Amino acid sequence: MRPCTPQEADPLTKLGHWYRTPVGRYVAHAEAICLERLLADAFGHYLIQFGAQTQFVDAIATCRIRQRVVLGQGVDADVVDGAGIRALPFELPLETASVDVVLLPHTLDFCAEVPRMLREVDRVLIPEGRLILFCFNPLSTWGLMRWWPRLRQRRRVPWCGTQLTPFRIGDWLKLLGFTQETREMLVFRPPLRRALAHQLDWLELAGRRWWPMLGGVFAVRAVKRVPARTPLRPAWTTPPLLPGRPVEPTVRRARGE
Repeated sequence: MRPCTPQEADPLTKLGHWYRTPVGRYVAHAEAICLERLLADAFGHYLIQFGAQTQFVDAIATCRIRQRVVLGQGVDADVVDGAGIRALPFELPLETASVDVVLLPHTLDFCAEVPRMLREVDRVLIPEGRLILFCFNPLSTWGLMRWWPRLRQRRRVPWCGTQLTPFRIGDWLKLLGFTQETREMLVFRPPLRRALAHQLDWLELAGRRWWPMLGGVFAVRAVKRVPARTPLRPAWTTPPLLPGRPVEPTVRRARGE
């Protein structure tokens, strides 16, 4: 299944509308609680979020990041309190190594060139900066739902996105030099309104314990590692063969000298 194309309505904007549905509100609540945990030890000057999802406002407000800026193709300045910038995922209008945390809430699910966007994220992050992302898990009932003929033909959000497994995301991050710090699986209920009944609350507890890889959403926090550089000695000096300063040999002086 191909991802939504840029010619169609911005899928991240549609995703914001989907979050207002009963199932969407349940997912939004679970993701907001998870994000608050992932940002508990984060600090710095700037947190950049690509895609405006209002459910993260309270979670971000509690962290020690000074300023939050939202980027996207269809950013609503009123939703983000004026701190919004229209931008493409492959051309972020940001200085290199200027951002402390990048948040991608399902951005990669609707991105046509995921490796290209991750390279752009790597460019703008400072050394030891954090990347936090949320994706729908194709290895779950949510992934199976994408193949339901009615949803597939209408290409409805969130079912029109790509199917990125946590293993594939991990491989891309490893190639870019990121270290994956944590991965959490969320939402073990099927994506049906009747599955939100309290009688099925046991699915969340059982899922975390018995089938953790089948969560409908997974969250990843990774840190950008920059290898330390070893200073080299000047090429025009010849290093000594032995360590330390060579000792002058003692010579018996001739008498009368």
